[in-house]
Amino acid sequence: MKAYVFPGQGAQFPGMGKDLYERSDVARRMFEKANDILEFEITDIMFEGSEEDLRQTRVTQPAIFLHSVILSRLLGDDFKPDMVAGHSLGEFSALVANKTLSFEDGLWLVAKRADAMQKACEKQPSTMAAILGMDDETAEKVLKGIGEIVVPANYNSPGQLVISGSIKGVEAACERLVQAGAKRAIPLKVGGAFHSPLMEPARVELAEAINETLFKTPICPVYQNVNAQPVSNPDVIKSNLIAQLTSPVRWAQTVINMAADGATTFIEVGPGTVLQGLIKKVKNSVNAYSAVLPE
Repeated sequence: MKAYVFPGQGAQFPGMGKDLYERSDVARRMFEKANDILEFEITDIMFEGSEEDLRQTRVTQPAIFLHSVILSRLLGDDFKPDMVAGHSLGEFSALVANKTLSFEDGLWLVAKRADAMQKACEKQPSTMAAILGMDDETAEKVLKGIGEIVVPANYNSPGQLVISGSIKGVEAACERLVQAGAKRAIPLKVGGAFHSPLMEPARVELAEAINETLFKTPICPVYQNVNAQPVSNPDVIKSNLIAQLTSPVRWAQTVINMAADGATTFIEVGPGTVLQGLIKKVKNSVNAYSAVLPE
């Protein structure tokens, strides 16, 4: 069985998508439609912009979504997913790929999400950090004793946890986690505390947009970030997608569950190979996972 996975924020790079635009009429039409929907020339920024230009949340999120969705369309008849999943933003790409959302509605929601998240970031300065070399349970215990807003945001793989919260909270947590045995605590260059309670204003705003949008029954299940479980019910997909902004991304468990449910091949669709790296780490980090994860 084939599992198609879609990357999230951080996978962008200068020039992304230009090769697709130049070699495919289908891609060209989709990019130009995106310019109209977004009401700015995102193609100019994607193809010619700098890393700094691409780092703007209002650009990054639709850019990665476009690259991923267009690439899946160009696979044509070869694109036959048995299951899909996306990391954070990538869940929207996955929902277009499995036909829960139309391309137009998916892009509109991503643009709304990016705008809402940017406003939440501006309302309260916040940040994130990657914690390496510590088990999740120990990290969670340390975070509970910080006394500031700081929570697990991405369970990426065993020994790789991203935390999210107030600047003071994340700084204190990094210090405490290293003292408690983490190998490294790496501050991330992000605009705010994604997947934390500080995204509540964005969650409320996005919920309104999601509830106005048509979600269809998908052609295959999507394994959603909030619970790592396969979902095909459009109403449940909506509810989980709304909760995603303030909930952690359970990526390691998603990979384990997809493999346990029969995935023998994981295919990453989008810019870069970040998810392939995480999938490999999930497989290699814990011997018990080898029973369910393919070679």
